[in-house]
Amino acid sequence: MKHSVLTLRKTVIVLGASTALLVVVALVSVAVGPTGVSLGELWGVLTSPGRPDLEMPRLIILDIRLPRVLLALIVGAGLSIAGTTFQAMLRNPLAEPYILGISSGGTIGAVLAIAIGTGLTQFATPVMSFAGSGLVMLLVFALGRRRGFMDPHALLLSGVMVGAFFNAIILLVVSLLHQELRTAFLWLLGNLSDADFGSLLLVGPLIVLASALLMMQGRSFNLISTGDETATYLGVDVPLVQKRSYLLASFITGLAVSVSGVIGFVGLLVPHSCRLLFGPDHRLLLPASFVAGGIFLILCDLLSRIVLAPAEIPVGAITALVGAPLFIYLLKRS
Repeated sequence: MKHSVLTLRKTVIVLGASTALLVVVALVSVAVGPTGVSLGELWGVLTSPGRPDLEMPRLIILDIRLPRVLLALIVGAGLSIAGTTFQAMLRNPLAEPYILGISSGGTIGAVLAIAIGTGLTQFATPVMSFAGSGLVMLLVFALGRRRGFMDPHALLLSGVMVGAFFNAIILLVVSLLHQELRTAFLWLLGNLSDADFGSLLLVGPLIVLASALLMMQGRSFNLISTGDETATYLGVDVPLVQKRSYLLASFITGLAVSVSGVIGFVGLLVPHSCRLLFGPDHRLLLPASFVAGGIFLILCDLLSRIVLAPAEIPVGAITALVGAPLFIYLLKRS
C-alpha cells in the first residue's frame, strides 16, 4: 500500500480531524447511558454549575460519567502509543503493550491486594498493581540484555515466558478466592466502572508526559525501522533510544493496568489501523495513535454500558469482541 509523503498540511488535517472526532465522541459518551441526559442538560451542567434544577444530571455527568470517559480516554491513548512504540522497537506490527508480560505483573499485584482484603483495597489495588508491573518490567529487561545491549528478540521471548509464568500464578490465586472472585475477574477482563477524579489525576499527567516524550522520538523511530546500522550512521544513539522507549512504554502500560485492569487489543489494533490509514511515519503515527486510542476505548466503554443496560459488560470483553474481527478485516485488507 502506498502512502503520501508526510507534510505539515497532512499532519494538521489528520490530527485536527481526529481531535474534533474525539471531542464529539467524548460528549456523546457523557450524554448517553441507561439514564439519558439531553444536550441542553449537558450544556447547562458544563456552563451553569449552580442551577438547582440540574442536580441529578450534574451527579450523573460530573460524578459518574465524566471521570469514566476521561479515564477511558487516557488509558486508551496510553495503551495505543505504548503499542506503537513496542511495534517500532521490536520491528513487529503484531507487538502490543502486554507482550512483555507487564500486564501479568500488574494483575498479580492487584489480585494479591484483592485476596488480602486489607480494607484499603481501593487504594492498595492500584498501588500493588503498579508495583507488580514495575518488578516484572525490571525482570524482563534484565533477561533481555545481551552483552550490555537491549536485544529485541531476547526481550520479546523473555516477556512471553515471564508473562506465561505469572499468568499461571494468577490463575492459582484466583482459584483460591471466594467472595473476592468477581472483583478479581473484573480486573482480569478490564474495568472502568470505578473511575474517579482521584485516579485520573494520579495517572493522567504521567501518561500524557510519557506519551509526549515518546512522540518526540518519531524521527528516531523512523530511522531505527530501517536498521540499527543505518540509524547509527545517521546519528541515532540506538541503545539509548531503545532503552528509553521501552521504559516509557512499559511505564505507561503499568499505569494503565493499575487503574483499569487488563484491556487488550487497544495497543494492537489502533496503531495497526493508524499505520494503514495514515502511513508508517512515526512523526504522525504516534500522535494519531494517541488520539485514536482514546476514541476507540471511549466507544467500547459506551457499548459496555448500554448493550445490556442497566447491567454492564467489562470493557475488556468489548475491546476483544470488537477488536478481533476488525483486526482480521484490516489484516486481510492490507
